[in-house]
Amino acid sequence: MTSAFSILDWFIVSGYLLILFVIGWSFSKKSRNIEDYFLGSHNMAPFVVAISVIATTQSAATFLGGPDQGYRGNFTYLAANISALIGALFVARVLIPKYYEQNATTVYDILNDRYGELAMRAAGLMYIVGRFFASGARLFLAAIAISMILFSNIDAPNIILSSLILVALGFSVTFLGGIRSVIWTDLLQFVMYVFSAIAVLYFLLGEIPLSRFDIIDTLAQENKLTLFDASLDFSAPYALISIFSGMILLYIASLGLDQDITQRLLTCKKSSEGGNALILSTIAGIPIIALFMAIGSLLYIFYDHPELVNGIDVASQSFNGERVTIFMFYILNELPAGLKGLVTVGVIAAAVSTINSGLNSMSSVLIQDFYRPLFDKENKKTEKHFVRAGQIGMALVGIVLFAMSIICYYWQRYSELPLIDFALSLMVFAYSGLLGVYFTVLFTNRGSNNSVIAALITGFMVTLFQQKYFVSLFDFPEFMQHIAFSWQLLIGTTVSFLVCCAGNSKSISR
Repeated sequence: MTSAFSILDWFIVSGYLLILFVIGWSFSKKSRNIEDYFLGSHNMAPFVVAISVIATTQSAATFLGGPDQGYRGNFTYLAANISALIGALFVARVLIPKYYEQNATTVYDILNDRYGELAMRAAGLMYIVGRFFASGARLFLAAIAISMILFSNIDAPNIILSSLILVALGFSVTFLGGIRSVIWTDLLQFVMYVFSAIAVLYFLLGEIPLSRFDIIDTLAQENKLTLFDASLDFSAPYALISIFSGMILLYIASLGLDQDITQRLLTCKKSSEGGNALILSTIAGIPIIALFMAIGSLLYIFYDHPELVNGIDVASQSFNGERVTIFMFYILNELPAGLKGLVTVGVIAAAVSTINSGLNSMSSVLIQDFYRPLFDKENKKTEKHFVRAGQIGMALVGIVLFAMSIICYYWQRYSELPLIDFALSLMVFAYSGLLGVYFTVLFTNRGSNNSVIAALITGFMVTLFQQKYFVSLFDFPEFMQHIAFSWQLLIGTTVSFLVCCAGNSKSISR
């Protein structure tokens, strides 16, 4: 077995990168104003938007985390898509129409009408903080793969260098074309990483000398095919009690309160198209998640059952002490020339989709909610100036994302969470406060500027103090160290909602 790349592999990777840059460059002269740069002039086709949403929500977390989840556990993560569908329907029927009704550029504009600019900016700032956490985690996951490709290990210096390479790549694709280049390159990313996953699954099935029925029987005997977890285990994020509570909140927040996703939905001509694109992306994403988890299940047979795979004890192979790298280990050491390069392209595609969407969405909030209001009243700056400011904003965001990915390298090792769980858990920090605030807006007549700010801070802090380190530091009850991130979100949202409702707004517009 060898991890060396052939000339054919490098040719495939180089060809993909060239196509990526061509797509980004082709949109470089089409962004004449800030609305076009961040919202594509509300003229994007719903099916392209739907694919872009899939590419963004899954990305590197699914490409590496899906097989990791299938290898470590079972298919209960797939059942969490029940929560995704419920969350998508809520966002499509409740939140998206409100955003279009108010002609919002960012999802936080709705707070401006209700409470004022201070509340809007506070929510935007909380999103930015939370997105730095979540996107930094995804960048770290992608850096694992790139480090193995380039250096055949996942040592800290190489992870750092790989993160830097990915940030530079994502920035170069997004810098000139804005949201249009993000969405159209997402289409390319989607095709590449799905096609490469199908190729791996086909090849892996051929490598296992068992019939399809024997494979299924082996996995079933070891409970690797379990779909629903009906237990009352509060440490299991994908148990049914969690799926119908905290996980629904997670998807409402990620699909409807996170500018990273909703920015794409706002590029459609009308709210119904944006809502339909979201629902379509959620449904279409289910078989893709199942595909990556199936790869993980087959890797379990391949690596943990040497007696079934030609009698070779492949389980003794070195993974540098990291089980999370097993999918990349298989790609680099088992796949033939050509296919190895193709799957590497899939890894890069998933990574770039994560990075360029984060760069553009965070920059849009920085410019539209913080920078532009400083000049709009006096009309001192041209549209070209704000487009340039958006590009500079992306550069600043890229620097912070790079720093966050380094922090995540050590954080994930301390938490010992599987890749997908780790990526999802970091979203909770921002989502707890945002959900509490938006539920106050949607379902009550309460709230004020001060209570919005207090609720956002409270949601973040409640989540922070539920983390393993702080539970140990303050000698909290032992069971708190094992509460799943979905329950952390439910607790944080509830407390944040109560804090926000404590405020009393004198003027509320409906």
